[in-house]
Amino acid sequence: MRVLTLTPFYPTASDDAAGCFTAEPLPALQKLGIRSHVIAVQPLYRAVEKPDPLSPPATWVRYPCLPGGIGLASAGRLLYVSLVAEVRSIHESEPFDLIHAHAALPCGHAASLLSRELGIPSVVTVHGLDAYFTRQVQGITGGWCERVARFVYHSAARVIGISSKVVDRVAAAASGQVRMKVIYNGVDCERFHPAADESERTVVLSVGNLIPIKGHDLLLRALAMAQKQFPRLQCQIIGDGPERGHLQRLARELGIVERVQFLGRQNRAQVADAMRRCSMFALPSRYEGLGCVYLEAMATGKPVIACKGQGIEEIIDHGRNGWLIDPDDLDELTCALTRILADAPLRQRLGSDARRTVLESHTLHHQAASLAALYQECVA
Repeated sequence: MRVLTLTPFYPTASDDAAGCFTAEPLPALQKLGIRSHVIAVQPLYRAVEKPDPLSPPATWVRYPCLPGGIGLASAGRLLYVSLVAEVRSIHESEPFDLIHAHAALPCGHAASLLSRELGIPSVVTVHGLDAYFTRQVQGITGGWCERVARFVYHSAARVIGISSKVVDRVAAAASGQVRMKVIYNGVDCERFHPAADESERTVVLSVGNLIPIKGHDLLLRALAMAQKQFPRLQCQIIGDGPERGHLQRLARELGIVERVQFLGRQNRAQVADAMRRCSMFALPSRYEGLGCVYLEAMATGKPVIACKGQGIEEIIDHGRNGWLIDPDDLDELTCALTRILADAPLRQRLGSDARRTVLESHTLHHQAASLAALYQECVA
């Protein structure tokens, strides 16, 4: 089978984590007989990015689009116009069986139009809870985005959600029946594996973009309270974003500036190393479709703290293979940190069961096998 993959998420030389959830399953899919022709797309108003040399090759296409939310509703059609001649030519020489788009806008919309043009089915993966872009884009333009996204979901042979929470968001505003399937992201367990020796340091690691919904502010406040019990407590935060300055000021105000390292964006190998070295992983995110970093930390055999009501709740069984707290509950997060840090056997048990959960159900092979089965259903 030959699949045309359209994605705005794909690793670059400067950020090999961008779109890793798109790129990393491709070799496993190829082993199952699925050949993927990847077109990674980028609007013209963004700076040109160099491809990541270690990821599966992709054709990078730049397309015209108005910046910000105002241009998002029309971006898919403009992308289609930019792609259609080249895709039609490739299809005539070596036909595609199916189109797999990542996100309804712009790629899902372009895929719907290409599907009609080529006479082949399309599927679309929804990677977050903002399935209709009404949180990202406000007002009239948000309404336009919602209508286009609804058209995409009804046009697709299947809509893939990375968790049941995401699927529920699609269904809630679909205005009719949409054919949906949950396929969780998988983990490269060769890269994300446990350390040979347990670290003796007391280090809490967090990985994520520094934006309000990720809950880093809550984590810093919990660390300030936990340091009274753990005088050697350290925190490492990997990621960058608009909240960095605010978080650094907050650390100073809380008197923990010497305990917190803001490491900025790091590559996949560095993240895996940091996960192996830490004592536990915590990301109290308030708005998460699934969260690959939780699964990656689990794969390294570390206890993970996440929030209830998010996609990861479908994988973490509280108290068995991880720990779940209510969003924005400072006391609960502080208690979780201190309890897990104080109890080495608990840390070991949570981490071992976390690793086992990933190996049994959430590797790249599991993800690829689920995708391959869905592709076969759609082209049958």
